[in-house]
This record gives sequence, C-alpha cells and structure tokens, in this order.
Amino acid sequence: MGCGHKDDKASLASSQIASFGHQPHQPPSTPASKEVWKKGGRMFSILLAVHLALLACTLVSSGAFEKIAVHDYDVFFLLTVMMLIVIVWIIFYLVSTSRRPDAILCKDSHAGPIWLRGGLILFAIFSLVMDVFKIGYYSSFYSCLSAIKIIYPIVQAIFVVVQTYFLWISAKDCVHVHLNVTRCGLMLTLTTNLAVWMSAVTDESVHKAHSKLKKNVTEEIFRWLLKVGMRSSSPEECNCNSQICQVFKNGYFWLYPFNIEYSLFASAMVYVMWKNVGRFIDHHSHHIHHLKFRLFRRTFFVGIVLGLIILVSGLGVLILYEVQVNSSTESSKKSQALTMYYTFNIVCLGLMSLVCIGGSVIYRFDKRDMDRHKNPTRTLDVALLMGAALGQYAISYYSIVAIVASTPRDAISALNLTYALLMIAQHTFQNIFIIEGLHRQPPKEDHKHDSHQKDLYGLTFVNINAVSLRMPDSGSTLAPSTAAEAVHPSDLVRSLTAPKKMNWRRKFLREISMFLLLSNIILWIMPAFGARPQFDNDTELNFYGDSMWPAIVDICLPFGIFYRMHAVASLLEVYIMS
Repeated sequence: MGCGHKDDKASLASSQIASFGHQPHQPPSTPASKEVWKKGGRMFSILLAVHLALLACTLVSSGAFEKIAVHDYDVFFLLTVMMLIVIVWIIFYLVSTSRRPDAILCKDSHAGPIWLRGGLILFAIFSLVMDVFKIGYYSSFYSCLSAIKIIYPIVQAIFVVVQTYFLWISAKDCVHVHLNVTRCGLMLTLTTNLAVWMSAVTDESVHKAHSKLKKNVTEEIFRWLLKVGMRSSSPEECNCNSQICQVFKNGYFWLYPFNIEYSLFASAMVYVMWKNVGRFIDHHSHHIHHLKFRLFRRTFFVGIVLGLIILVSGLGVLILYEVQVNSSTESSKKSQALTMYYTFNIVCLGLMSLVCIGGSVIYRFDKRDMDRHKNPTRTLDVALLMGAALGQYAISYYSIVAIVASTPRDAISALNLTYALLMIAQHTFQNIFIIEGLHRQPPKEDHKHDSHQKDLYGLTFVNINAVSLRMPDSGSTLAPSTAAEAVHPSDLVRSLTAPKKMNWRRKFLREISMFLLLSNIILWIMPAFGARPQFDNDTELNFYGDSMWPAIVDICLPFGIFYRMHAVASLLEVYIMS
C-alpha cells in the first residue's frame, strides 16, 4: 500500500515547483515561504469550492419549488457549464503531465485501490445507462422543452466517461507541476460532483413525493398541489403517453441511486488527489504492502454463507415490501409489509452489532502493530464513515422522540423503536470495528528463515531422519559459519509446518468482515430502491407534520445510503488486510 511522506515544508525547498505556472529554475528562497504559499494555494482552492457549492446548492434547492422563479433548466445550465470546464481541465491535466517526466515524481499507493476504482466503473456504467434513458425521455418532448434538458444528459455522459478514465489512471498521482492550477481544478471537479449529487437527490426526492401524492389523491387535487407546491418531476405541458416514454422515465429514476453513489465515490477520490498535490513519498520510512485478494482461501465460509442468506432474504423482503406498500391501498397489507420490514432489519442489525462487538474483542488479542503513518486516504475514510453516519443517527433520534412522545403505541411502533435503537448501535459498533481494522498493519511475511531454510520447504515429503543423517552431532566442533547454518531436525519440522497454519484471529476477522460486507450491501439496496418506511409509517408523519418529516428524511437519508456503500469498500479493505 502507500508509504509515508515528508512534509512539504521540508521537501519542497529543494523541489522545482512553481506556483501557478511551471518555473523549474526558480525555487523558493526558504522552506517557510514555500509552506505559506502551499497553504495559500490550498485556501484559495477551498474558497473557490465553497462559493461554487453554495451557488449550486442555492439553485438546486430553489429549482425544486414552483413558487420560486428558478427553473430546472437554470440548474441544468449551471451544471452543464461546470462539467464542460472540468472536462477541459482534465484534458489539460492529462496532456501536461504526460509531456513532463518530472510532473509525477511519486505515487500514493494508498489512494485509489482497485476495489474502489472497480466500484467507480460499475457505478459509471449504470450512470451512462441512466443518461441514455434521460436522453430518450427528454427527446420525446423536444418540441416543448428547453434544449438544455437534452444537452445536459449528453454532457453528463461525456463527463462520466472522461472523469472515470482520469480517476482510473491518475488516482494515485502526487503531481508536482502547476500546483495551484491543479488544486483549483481538483476542487472544481469535486464541487461539480457534489452539485450533480445534490441535483440527483433533489430530483429523486421530488419524484418520490409526487408518486406518493398521486397514489393518495385524485388527479385534480394532484394538479392543484403542483400549482401551489413543489415543481413536477416531468413537464406539465408535455404528456408522456407512449409506452417507450414510460420505460425511459421509470428507468432513469430507478438508476438514480447508482448515479448518486458515483458522484460521491468520485468526490472522495478527487479529494485524496487534492491532498496529494505536491506531496513527497519517502519509500524508506514506510513499507509498501502488496496485498492479494483471496476470497475463498483460508476461510471457513461461515461469514460468506450467513451474508448470502441475509442478502437473499433482504431481496425477498424488498420485493414483497414494494408490492404490498406501493401496489396496495389496504391498511392491513401496509401493516404486514412494515412488520416484515422491521423484523428483518432488527434481526440483521442485531447480528451485525454482535459480530462487530466480537470483532472489536478479537482486536484486543491482535498482536499486529498499529499503522501510525500519515495517510490521507485512511483519514478521509474515517471522516466519511463518521460523517455519513450522522444522517442515520439523525433519522433514528427523530423517530425515537416521535415514538416515545406519541400515543397510542402499537406493535409497529415498538418495532420501529427497536429498529431505531439498533440502527444507532450498529453504526457505532461497526465504525469502531472498521476504524480499528484500517489502522492495523497488514500481516507480515515470515522473514526468519534463511535462504537455505527456504530451500528446505521443498523437502516436505523427504524422510526427516534422512535429513538428520547429514546434520553434524551436537557435540561436534563446528566452524562459526557452519554452526550458524546447522539446522536441527525439530526446527526443520516446525519450519515445514508453520506456514500452513493461519492465525485464528485472522480467520475470524475475515469471516466477520465478509458477513458485514454482504449485510451492508442489502442495507444499501433496500432504501436506495424504494423501501423507505419513514414515508409509510404514520407515527413520524403525524408527529412532525407532512412538511417537516419528509424534509428531514430527504436531507439525512442520502447520507445513510452513502454510509452503507462506503462501509462496503472499507470492509473489503479490512478483509484484505486481515
């Protein structure tokens, strides 16, 4: 994996790096001045990102409501401009770094692991499919829509392709040319991804709110609500009556979760690149660990089997929940669906909490050293885990207050209360387990065997007594070099059998990591694809009102969904390092 780095304050004094342009023969006069300039460049890029993020957030949130004179095509225009600028900058970065042999002096092997980049490509593929559906849907109304609505998904598709290629080949770069331009470009890329994420979350929330209104009210009341409330997720003056149009419309809304996760994954990788601008790697003070992913080796399969059972059961619960809640108007069917959903999640969260506690106890007996080297990727992983968990914490605490303060209490309320409490506990224990795993040193190879001992590993089927006949007696006089090379038969037996054994702690940690990984996948799939009891349970809606509670869920739930996917990536790393 990666290796430690020297601070820019000490190392950049001898480097040949310019500020905005490339000035190879004008190094700074003192390290202190270079450190101040580095901090100034970072601060400028942060300020640029903050202002752009606030502007995008203002337009996106304003465009969601009908009464505000900000239209969705205004939002699309801003996002299109931002994506085009990022595309131009990425091309500039790739060309400029490829022509300069001293542009990238080292790489951070912590950044952009293969499973993270693989996940990014997976989400990118689904995002491209979503853009194709959007183009097909908006093309059905080209005569009554603004042209920007068709241009936007085309530009977004190009943006996804260019950015995915850029992150695949450049995620590990520690660039040393055009420092401030690179910092600003990376921050612009990060802000663009966050703006696209906010737009997707808002569009998906508006669509789900309108779907719920359509299910509960008549068409006339629904049209009246659109006039006084939120903007419609489809053009009011355009009718989507054809079957292919409905396929495009429903298809791209179902693919929104993948586009949301793609934007967040890309933002995390771009942030690590921003932290690595101007960074120097000291390859002597930090070891690079080449870890191999072996899924079906040295495992009891218990974690995989239990995780697959949870995953398949969760998919069945999701299908039944969607059928009974969204396709039926009977209250009894809705109650059965909620009971089934809460029961499954209580069992799943309870098992995950117990497993995380067991893993933390096993870490107490783990003799591996803590990895205390500075690692921007790991720091970001921990920050995202802790920050994204706040979204689910907020929903759970709001639910607890509503359930405790409301009367009367029924069985569904008791299940909901248990679900909220277990959700808090599971997030807490899982964060502790993952953070401990990320800070552990990978298992070290056994370096105690000399070269002649390594040759003896091939003598597995050789008679040990025959080997001992070649060994000198213990009472004989040996030269120092000969005595040092003498191997006792018992030592040979131990050396032959030791590599075959694996520490029991490592086996249990692998089982725990795989079980948690599969469980987090189903806990991501369920809310991402429509199973959201927060909108179907009347306790919170009656307590907080029809406006406050949906707003709380719409703001906090995307963070909870992202937490699950980020936990999957982190648990995969913990599994490989165990």
